[in-house]
Parts: sequence; C-alpha cells; structure tokens
Amino acid sequence: MPYLTNTSILELDTVPRHLVVIGGSYVGLEFAQMYRRFGAQVTVVERRPRLVDREDPDVSDCVREIFEAEGIAIRTGAECIRFRPQGEEVVVGVECTSGAPEVVGSHVLLAVGRRPNTDDLGLNHAGVETDARGFIKVDDDLRTNVSHIWAMGDCNGRGAFTHTSYNDFEIVAANLLDHDPRRVTDRITAYALYIDPPLGRAGMTDEEVRRSARRALTGFRPMTRVGRAVEKGETQGFMKVTIDADTQQILGAAIIGPGADEAIHCILDVMYAKAPYQTLQRAVHIHPTVSELIPTILGEMKPLA
Repeated sequence: MPYLTNTSILELDTVPRHLVVIGGSYVGLEFAQMYRRFGAQVTVVERRPRLVDREDPDVSDCVREIFEAEGIAIRTGAECIRFRPQGEEVVVGVECTSGAPEVVGSHVLLAVGRRPNTDDLGLNHAGVETDARGFIKVDDDLRTNVSHIWAMGDCNGRGAFTHTSYNDFEIVAANLLDHDPRRVTDRITAYALYIDPPLGRAGMTDEEVRRSARRALTGFRPMTRVGRAVEKGETQGFMKVTIDADTQQILGAAIIGPGADEAIHCILDVMYAKAPYQTLQRAVHIHPTVSELIPTILGEMKPLA
C-alpha cells in the first residue's frame, strides 16, 4: 500500500480504520487529531524522545496530554521505523523502549519533513547555489549569490510558512523597488500549531534563552486560571512569557489554549516595537478574553530556572 503525504491524504474519501502517522511534529499532529475526530484509530510514531521537539518540554508534554486524552496513541523514541505489507494493511516497526514493537495500520501518513523541488529549475545553468538539502542560499536581503536573482518562499529554507513567504515578497520588493533595506533577520519567529486547542508561539523558546546565557525572567499561568477558558470548558494548556532581565524586552512566549493563535499577536507586536514588557503589563485588555491575563502574567515574573 502506498504511503500518504500531506497532499494525498486530502484525497481520501473514506476514514481510515487505523491511521499511523510517522512524524510527531506540526503537520503530523494536525492530521492525527483531525482523523481521530473523524473516527479513525490513530497512532503517532516519532523518532525523537518527545513530540514537537523544537518546543520546550512543557509544551511537548501538554500536547501529548491533549492527544492521549482523545485516545491517540503516542510512540516516541522510535529508533528504527520500518514497514512491511500484511494483506491489505501495513505493519509499522517502531522498536520503542516500551510497548509493542510493531503497529498494524490500514494507512500510513509520512509527515517527516519536505525537501524543496529546486532540482528541476536549472539553477546550475544560472550559477545559483543551493545547500546540501536543495534550498537556495540567500543573504539577509534574500538575494542569491547571483546578484540579480532573489529567492523567496519555501525554496530558500528561511521560514516555510505562508506568512513568512509573503514577508519574503515584502522584503524583496522593498529592497528591489523601494530602496528600503528590509532584512529577513528583522523577522521574529512566530507560528501556530493548529491542533485543538492551538499553540501560538513567538520569539525564543526557554531552552534557546538558557543557551544564550541571558539573565531572564519568566511568567506562567495555566488555562485553569483563565476565566475565558474556564467559561468555555477548555482549560487544557497554559500561557508563558519570558523577558530579558536587563533590557526588559520580551524574548519569547508560548500560549496553548483557546484562542492562542490570536492572543499571541499582542505579545508579538510589543516585541516588534522593542518596547519594555511593562508597556504590555500596564495595558488594559478587554474582559473576558484569554488576552486579558497576559498583563497579569507580566506582573508575576520570576527568574528563569
């Protein structure tokens, strides 16, 4: 049986009996929850020790709790993933440290990343350089090594989101047409994981802050203490914000819970303004919303452990 991709899975006209998702990151998790709610049995197989490994451990743990509460099986630490047919089904070998060494599924979704299809563009004829994975090399203005050629969007490996691709266009247009020196490094990392409840992320993770050796403060609030989440009966998740103790600027934030993909933007905007965190702390937000508790968090900061 052929494997499914993020494109071909959308062509299914039946609900799989048992969907095995290879890859416990953003695309894999979104489809895993979707098909579980359609009625499929779902198992997520991830090679790394935890889901969404680029996130902080508390975020990964929260996502896992959300999925397991919905009956989605999680197999992390799968060191030797392999496949073999068994009639009309497929056996997925996982060799995890615990649990059955194989999972039998009706369908397999491969969600382990993508590579750019730049190999048929004739870049070698133009002298445009690519890296080992096939991404087009660009500088801070998104210009390639050939001075009159720019590369924007997924092909340059600098974002791989719709919003970053559009910003790539803005950067190229500003430099090329308006003589406005906009740079890709001015962009703050921001994205969402569209599970339910969603994750909204901006800036650095706590692990990245620790590696930077900054003095940092952090604030945390579970969704069980957010009135809007309680009223909706959606109290899974939390909010956390981390700031630079010296500059007083916000370094990063993660919100997982109802409306997280929208609430994160008030933090992101203050980060772009390079304003001290007290600007947001003293803002008066509308009640009852998830966002109204962000100033409260900023008034309860503690040293980042």
